[in-house]
Amino acid sequence: MKKTSRREFVVTGAAALVFSAAILRIAQGWIKNAGQMLGFGLSRPLDGPLTPPPNATIDPVAHVLNRLTFGPVPGDYAHVAAAGVDAFIEEQLAPETIDDTLCDRATARFTDLWCEPLGEHYEEDDESLPPILRRVTTLRAIYSRRQLFEVMCEFWSDHFNIDPGKGDCHWSKPGDDRDVIRRHALGNFRDMLRASALSPAMIWYLDGQANAVREPGDKPNENYARELMELHTLGVHGGYTQQDVMEVARCLTGWTLRSKKQDTRRWELLNLKKLAERPHEWKPFNMRGEVHFEKECHDDNAKRVLGHEIPAGLGAGDIDRVIEIVASHPSTARYLATKLCTRFIADEPPTAAVDSVARAFSDSKGDIKTTLRALFATREFRASAGGKLKRPFHFVVSALRATNAHTDAQLPLLSYLEKMGQAPFRYPTPDGYPLEAGHWHATLLWRWKFALALANNQIGGTRIERTKLQRQIGSDVAMMATVLNRQPGAAESDAFLKSGDGLALLLASPVFQRC
Repeated sequence: MKKTSRREFVVTGAAALVFSAAILRIAQGWIKNAGQMLGFGLSRPLDGPLTPPPNATIDPVAHVLNRLTFGPVPGDYAHVAAAGVDAFIEEQLAPETIDDTLCDRATARFTDLWCEPLGEHYEEDDESLPPILRRVTTLRAIYSRRQLFEVMCEFWSDHFNIDPGKGDCHWSKPGDDRDVIRRHALGNFRDMLRASALSPAMIWYLDGQANAVREPGDKPNENYARELMELHTLGVHGGYTQQDVMEVARCLTGWTLRSKKQDTRRWELLNLKKLAERPHEWKPFNMRGEVHFEKECHDDNAKRVLGHEIPAGLGAGDIDRVIEIVASHPSTARYLATKLCTRFIADEPPTAAVDSVARAFSDSKGDIKTTLRALFATREFRASAGGKLKRPFHFVVSALRATNAHTDAQLPLLSYLEKMGQAPFRYPTPDGYPLEAGHWHATLLWRWKFALALANNQIGGTRIERTKLQRQIGSDVAMMATVLNRQPGAAESDAFLKSGDGLALLLASPVFQRC
């Protein structure tokens, strides 16, 4: 098979964009009143120099911006070039020191909802919270200056994937996002793992509320125990056995919560029983979604997990022993290092990089910042520029950021992510959205359609101020360099000028598809 040259690909892409334009005009029509969109979203002020990358290849500054963020905005290159790559990495590893006023403004209308106790979420309509969570997540990725933090929130959301469409996850997933993912995204893995194990959303999603031993001979529900080791810690080839799965399931029996549909009277009786048994320790647990431990439903006998003896009589303390055993296991360090290197380096990460990252994870006892520092310091990371295909969410957000678009991130925008297969929190199985490029090759046509629609302001609630952006950035060459994150080649410049829609062509180009 003949290998397509870069120039042929660019020219073919231009033709495809023209064809896609015709389809869009017929199927959707042009937006009749673009002024309706002007009130939506926020305009990001482009302060400071907007000097684009000066090199013809992806240099270290452009590379770190491509990988540690959802894509640079105009001016980011000049900022990082002035501060230095290492300083930028340290800045991003300390998100609490970064002013994020613009992102706060973009999500302000949802602040009160996100601060509510989980039980109050149950008062919301059962279909209202997941769309809000998708919208807020998208707005944060677009507008936040704490870019590495948002990237890691996406990473851990996939790692501890929960489909909000299952049962009470409708109401409890926003709390999981706040109290598990965002609270620990750059913290300690062990803390995040324990928080996830006792997350109401995770308990519902993987049937923890059904994991009870009430009578001799009862078998525990092993769903969460299996995913805990296969997906969250050791990995499928991490060395655990079916017996280990059952022993972990026994350790986790008794943790439960009240569902939205459960009989209130039962929980009143449980409260009275607890009050009579331990009046000085009693506190009510009748709030919907509140996780608690029922001793009478726990298998309190001795267990053996991955070669470690867990004595009888620990009760609720069994969970802490399990977390310690699986979090400190060498297979967990290697499994997580491999996933992180896949995300930040290559779909088939180099062994040397994985070794270095796994060692940092183990030595730091799961400190995520220490682990990431080790990853970003590897020679393999620095040498991997331009080698990864952006997943759809990364691609869409990077296009919005590169063009300084403002958006309300509602259905007209999110529908493109649906069609590309990566709308936030829509993956149905516990393994989360794949990191590897092979899963996303079929999304190319919808990426081209999105690029065309975005460049021509055909997405409701989303707008690029093209004239203003062009004036601020300067020349066509500067515009191309800003979007591509490097200076354009001769073929790219030629196609940009001849296509009739240069911005759309840039966003659909092979270079912009990769990071």
